[in-house]
Amino acid sequence: MSEARRLYLLDTNVLMHDPTALFRFEEHDIFLPMVVLEELDAAKKGMTEVARNVRQVSRFIGEMMNGGHDLDDGLPLIMPEGLNIGIGSGRLYFQTGSDEAEGAVSLQAKADNEILRAAMHLSQRHPDRDVVLVSKDINLRIKAAIHGIPAEDYHNDRALDDLSLLYSGLNEHDNDFWERHAIRDSWTESGNTFYRLGRIENDDWHPNQCLRLTGQNGMEAIVRAVTDEDFVLQVATDYAHGPHGVWGITARNPEQNFALNLLMDPDIDFVTLLGTAGTGKTLLTLAAGLAQTLDEPIYREIIMTRATVSVGEDIGYLPGTEEEKMSPWMGALTDNLEVLTESDDHAGDWGRAVTNDLLTSRVKIRSLNFMRGRTFLNRYLIIDEAQNITPKQMKTLITRAGPGTKIVCLGNVEQIDTPYLTETTSGLTFAVDRFKHWPHSGHITLRRGERSRLADFASEAL
Repeated sequence: MSEARRLYLLDTNVLMHDPTALFRFEEHDIFLPMVVLEELDAAKKGMTEVARNVRQVSRFIGEMMNGGHDLDDGLPLIMPEGLNIGIGSGRLYFQTGSDEAEGAVSLQAKADNEILRAAMHLSQRHPDRDVVLVSKDINLRIKAAIHGIPAEDYHNDRALDDLSLLYSGLNEHDNDFWERHAIRDSWTESGNTFYRLGRIENDDWHPNQCLRLTGQNGMEAIVRAVTDEDFVLQVATDYAHGPHGVWGITARNPEQNFALNLLMDPDIDFVTLLGTAGTGKTLLTLAAGLAQTLDEPIYREIIMTRATVSVGEDIGYLPGTEEEKMSPWMGALTDNLEVLTESDDHAGDWGRAVTNDLLTSRVKIRSLNFMRGRTFLNRYLIIDEAQNITPKQMKTLITRAGPGTKIVCLGNVEQIDTPYLTETTSGLTFAVDRFKHWPHSGHITLRRGERSRLADFASEAL
């Protein structure tokens, strides 16, 4: 082994989480204990995301072993075709014998301890090398630290180093904004007012970014185009008053107004809405979807899906069709549909029943598990609780979009229930960060709760 490189020993859960982890350690070497290969073999069966990842890891290793290399010298980490990773010159090593560390503390015979023993043995065999255990299991990292083995979490799956760096979609300025940015042009088109402004040093603008000017001459606008020299602002539509409401819903704060502007814009194909409980994410999205499905037939129907991750104990298998099985997970949908149908006080019970039947026929509930291979044409697709979706699942869902389809992702990255997913590794975080430069996407973070004074106080105090 080359003495100039680090030697990373990978835990099984790292490869289960990201099968490309083998190729993400640049010029450093990788070591796989035998117990890791056994755990991968035990988890390869099934149709779950973990089983698919395990099978992909096995294929990667199999392709590298086809050349008949000497395993004692390690396998060169050859990047497969289609992977766009800047790979270094590291090598992959396997545990080829019994690696029992001298003077090791007695440990029970379990997989984590076998991995720990292998790490301790490597440290003794290569005292002049940095041997690092990489695991997503915090308890294994604690045990490694107790035995003097450096241990790290797997960081290459993070979209950001810190959640505070996540793009908020909103830029706030005072009235000095007009003095700092010179107006180069202004015009009116299709009833909308536009301004072309010059850029200044170190400013950071993205397409469809929201801008709010505070002060006496306050204004709400959306960035429509960005070049190296200038950017174009469009004055936002005011959805805060009754005549401009969407399906009976009006914006109660500036962030909700920006959200409705993004949701009602047919030129924006992908919208992400972040926010805590009660900020109106689902209600605004459904109102905009119904307005563009029933009032203006831009989309054929609304499709709603979500990751079925329980907060408490699982309720077990459910009878019925796909839609009936998903109905317990779709309480947010039914609650918000009730709000939208009760806005018409003159219709009476019969009128509301007819409206409910109409909405039910145009709003479909679909399971996340059966999305692979599908194509949605002219649909309004809502992905609820998107913080519980992995980046790979998010890619699978977004690539289902055919011509004329709009996808809206809703979630709160502070409420993640999926194991091994964090605020910085969630598929929703990846989507917000990776789409912010695309001219047909928009994002806004909703900050003010509008559900009730009880819900607002509970959100802050508990």
